[in-house]
Amino acid sequence: MGRPHKDSNKKAAKDLLLEAAFQLIRTKGYTSTRIEEICELAGVTKGTFFHYFDTKEALAVAAAQHWSRVTGEFFKSAPYHNPKDPLDRFLGYIEFRKEILHGKIPEFTCLVGTMVQEAYNTHPEIRIACRDSIFGHAETLEKDIQEAKRLYAPKAKWSVKSLALHTQAVIQGSFILAKATDSAEVASQAIDHLKNYVQLLFNQQTKKEKSYG
Repeated sequence: MGRPHKDSNKKAAKDLLLEAAFQLIRTKGYTSTRIEEICELAGVTKGTFFHYFDTKEALAVAAAQHWSRVTGEFFKSAPYHNPKDPLDRFLGYIEFRKEILHGKIPEFTCLVGTMVQEAYNTHPEIRIACRDSIFGHAETLEKDIQEAKRLYAPKAKWSVKSLALHTQAVIQGSFILAKATDSAEVASQAIDHLKNYVQLLFNQQTKKEKSYG
């Protein structure tokens, strides 16, 4: 996810503030990130900041919404959408989440997952924005899960929505483990277990045997 170029355009200045918030909050957390640091990293004045945002909380809400748009485009163009089989697409999504675990921890962890852990009880507007982002992303998986369930597990009692949210619970949890160990390896292992679980969930409901790598 590239950082926008600085220029005098007001829209670009706002984008720069949002991108600076992405970086600093994922690195330091919401509470420890100061407005002055955001402005310095974005290369704008505090006056410019307050032109767009009344408070740091308002910036955080806008950042969560912008995060949804940016990551939405990123995942929309990912190659896991290409297979014809919906289960292959769903498993491909999980594998893709493992493939993008590279770089420093703040570079692959989730902005909204980081913020909501800190702010859920003290900043309800941030909590709601983070919830909408996480649940909205989970919803993008539901169509493939629904089609795969129809093909391979039509009698299963679990719901499509619950499985979509479970994938996010594991992925967000894997980020916490990565932070705790200062390593992406434990996150990668957690996602491997998620993939194995999904394979079992579907293969136990059908006689069709497939290999998913």
